[in-house]
Amino acid sequence: MTTASEPLEPGSLCYDPATAKVGEYRDRAGPYVLLRPVGGGREWEADPRTLRPATDQERLGASVRAVNHRSGTVPSLSPPLDRIGRPPRAVPGCGTCADLAGRREAARAAYDHSAETDANVLLRQHQRKEHRA
Repeated sequence: MTTASEPLEPGSLCYDPATAKVGEYRDRAGPYVLLRPVGGGREWEADPRTLRPATDQERLGASVRAVNHRSGTVPSLSPPLDRIGRPPRAVPGCGTCADLAGRREAARAAYDHSAETDANVLLRQHQRKEHRA
């Protein structure tokens, strides 16, 4: 595939028949070329004489495999915003909750959004630890 009239460009997708995989051309390494899996991963060396441009079907298949792999490794999503978007309420009769809610209100009055967020985080942590059975 890599003749003088047809040089590979970084990012072009090629089919490697030795591994039966589609790879993204990265660079040359001696007599070989370096290919990387679509979507990222460990590079491999391939013989440039056996490579050919990936077909549309092969490109699509490689992209789908990359998305499926990524969706299986992405950490679970955070709770919906309606659950964490509201500031936590102090539990009546709890001194720690009252203290943290007071800190939050003082920070809010001083327009210190960072301290307000910190107080909310600490209040949520306290409530998870002390008030959930």
